[in-house]
Amino acid sequence: MNSISTAKLLGAIEAGGTKFICVIANEAGEILMRRTIPTEQPQKTLSACDDFFVEAKLRCGSISALGIGSFGPIELNPNANDYGYIKQTPKPGWSGTNLVGFFSQKLGVPVAFDTDVNAAALGEHTHGVTQGCDNFVYVTVGTGIGAGVISGGLLVQGLGHLEFGHILIPRHAHDVNAVSNCPFHENCLEGLASGASLNLRAPSGVSELSLDHPIWIAEIYYLALMCANLTQIYAPEKIVLGGGVMLKQGLLPKIHAEFLRLVNGYAHERILEKVESYIVPSALDGVAGVVGALALARSVS
Repeated sequence: MNSISTAKLLGAIEAGGTKFICVIANEAGEILMRRTIPTEQPQKTLSACDDFFVEAKLRCGSISALGIGSFGPIELNPNANDYGYIKQTPKPGWSGTNLVGFFSQKLGVPVAFDTDVNAAALGEHTHGVTQGCDNFVYVTVGTGIGAGVISGGLLVQGLGHLEFGHILIPRHAHDVNAVSNCPFHENCLEGLASGASLNLRAPSGVSELSLDHPIWIAEIYYLALMCANLTQIYAPEKIVLGGGVMLKQGLLPKIHAEFLRLVNGYAHERILEKVESYIVPSALDGVAGVVGALALARSVS
């Protein structure tokens, strides 16, 4: 065992629908070990995560706490009988999986638990583009769509966590015959604008399609409409857009222009005058969830 084992160590898991990212880090956030594990059946995936932490203990030392940012829906009420569980989810085999219980038993340390998008919002708040900004919305536009809202420096929670990906929206004229990717809603944001929904429209991929293609014209409309709704509902100081879909070159300026068209002058003058400083890209794209999960672990260590 090397010298870093004497320092307090933290564990984190970004539990996504396609992969689990497991890390060990020191208190400063320096990642010492990292492993990506495919999201397959729960027993196989969780056992592989456990193997990682067993190996990490031998190489680095014991962790003092674990933070998990998970895909959902999940139960976040600590007084609920199913706290720490993944609830009814479209991900085959994962409904009813007790994530907190599994890792609490295996690792014997405190486990902090939240949604993957809330973890990413925390990551941006602590180390990303919204440092010093206590009122913002972080949106991930990837396989699915989710939003984490921080107000007054705290995550907004209610009876359950936010499910902004399932707000109902009008279809774009180019998209009237498209099949929704959501099994629950024909006209929700995730069903029409997520990466998975884009792949339904173009199975060979959309990354090479021009932004003038009807698929991207509709996508720009949906994401700008999302930002307009967030603006009017939450009045944030910033909207941060992350996730794989946002990696499309030139997409963000198109969203800016469509957003301004949709709000039609009805927004704070700071937004209208400098929209590029209001709707901004993630500074931690690809690692925001892990950074936030470490922040969760730090809160209970």
